[in-house]
Amino acid sequence: MSTKRFQDLRVYQLSEKLADEIWQIVHNWKPLAQDTVGKQIVRSADSIGANIAEGMGRGSYQENKRFVRIARGSLNETQHWLRRAYKRNLLTLEQTQSIKNIINELAPKLNSYLKSIGNTSNPNDQ
Repeated sequence: MSTKRFQDLRVYQLSEKLADEIWQIVHNWKPLAQDTVGKQIVRSADSIGANIAEGMGRGSYQENKRFVRIARGSLNETQHWLRRAYKRNLLTLEQTQSIKNIINELAPKLNSYLKSIGNTSNPNDQ
């Protein structure tokens, strides 16, 4: 496995950016929204980067791939909660577009990173 640090991966950096932006938004919601949709969306967004990091630390390509697949599931869950938040008027159009831009960059990089794991020409800057 590569000795590159997970913090150096672009896919990880994007997951952090997404999680931090969501945190900033949810921080300003009213208590009911924070306690319901807010907690769920923060957890799912944080889980993306956490699983990328954990997979890299597992020491095998198979384990790394497994955790990246979990990260991909967390990204889908995050998208679900974003849809709920938008439908419940918790997100502005500007916030929605900003988050969507990050997801549109993150999703294909996450898939590329998954495909690259275990390849000898591993492009870990995904």
